[in-house]
Amino acid sequence: MTEVNLIIFGIGNVGSTLINQLIDFKPDLRLKHNIDLRIPFVCNSKKGLYAKSLGHDWQSLFNKESRSYSISSIQEIVSQFRLENVIIVDATASEAFVKEYPFFIDKGFHIVAANKAANTLDYEFYKILRQKLARLKSNFLYETNVGAGLPIIETIKNLNQSGEKVKKIRGVFSGSLSYIFNRFSNEDIEFSEVLKDASQKGYTEPDARDDLSGKDVARKLLILGRELGLQSNLSDVKIQSLVPKTLNGKTTLKQFNDRITELNPIFHKSKSEQNGDKVLRYIGELDVENYIFNVKLVSESRQTSLGQLKGTDTLFEIYTESYNDRPLVIQGAGAGKEVTARGLFSDIIKIANTL
Repeated sequence: MTEVNLIIFGIGNVGSTLINQLIDFKPDLRLKHNIDLRIPFVCNSKKGLYAKSLGHDWQSLFNKESRSYSISSIQEIVSQFRLENVIIVDATASEAFVKEYPFFIDKGFHIVAANKAANTLDYEFYKILRQKLARLKSNFLYETNVGAGLPIIETIKNLNQSGEKVKKIRGVFSGSLSYIFNRFSNEDIEFSEVLKDASQKGYTEPDARDDLSGKDVARKLLILGRELGLQSNLSDVKIQSLVPKTLNGKTTLKQFNDRITELNPIFHKSKSEQNGDKVLRYIGELDVENYIFNVKLVSESRQTSLGQLKGTDTLFEIYTESYNDRPLVIQGAGAGKEVTARGLFSDIIKIANTL
C-alpha cells in the first residue's frame, strides 16, 4: 500500500469539490489502486487545518480549528509527522503563491495545479522551474490549465513527443464565452441579457470583464504554445478584447454592471453582419509554424464543428502533419467546478501511481 499525502491550497468552489471527491473515492483507491490517500493539511490564503483524517464534515472542522500558517510551518508538519510522497495541490488563482513552487520542489514535493500562473509568468521563470523539476525528479501536472477536465495538454505533449509536428491549434477555449456566443447567435436576445444569465449561473468570473477581455483565453493559448517549445510570453499574444474602452480602465464593477446595455449595439451589429449560415465564436488560434498567437471574435459556418457548439462546451482543433485537412478534434464541458476538480483528481492519481 502506497501512502500519498495531499496538501491542498485553495478551498473555494474547485478545491472543496475536489476534497469531497477524494473523500468519496478513498476506499476505491485503496482497493483498486493500492493507494492510501491522505489529506493531512488544507488551507485558504490565511488559515490552515491539520487533521489525521478528513471526513465530509471537514468544512465545519476547518471553521472551528483552523489556524494561521506559513509555508515553512507546513514543512515542519511534514517533517514532524514523517509524511511521505507529498503532493501539493494548487487550487488557487494566486500569482504570488506559485513563487513558492521552487521551495516545494526543493523539499521533494510534487505539484498538481489548476492555477495557470506558473505556466504563464515570464518565460525565464517557466524555464528555471522546469530545470529544477528535471534536476530533482519532481512531477508537475496541470491538465486543468486548458480545457478543465479535457485531455488537451496531454494530447499535445504526446503528439509532440512522438514526433508528430503540430502545425496549428484553433478553437473555443472558454466555456463561459462559448455559452455566451452559443446563446446569443441562436436566440433573439440582447447580449447584456445573455451575459447576466451566464454570470448568474456562475459561468463567468465575478467581474465578467475578466472573461470578455480575452486574457484567460490568451493564457491558455500561451500554455499550449510553450508545450510545443515556443519561447513565448503573454505579450506575444494578440488579443481582441470584447470590452469597449468606455467600460474598461477606470470603470468600477458596479459602473460596468449598471451600463452593461451599452454592449448591446456593438454585438447587435456583429450579429447582423452574419447571414443565416454564420455564427459568432470567440476563439484562440496558434499558428505554430509562423509563431502567431491570436485571440479574436470570428464568423464561423454553422456546418463546422465550432459552429455547432452548444452549452458551455469548449472545442480544440489540432492540425498536424497526419491530421492536416481533417484536424484532431477534442470537445467537451469547458466550465464547472466538478469537471475541473475531476481533472485535478486525475492528475493526482497519475502521480500517485508512479510513487
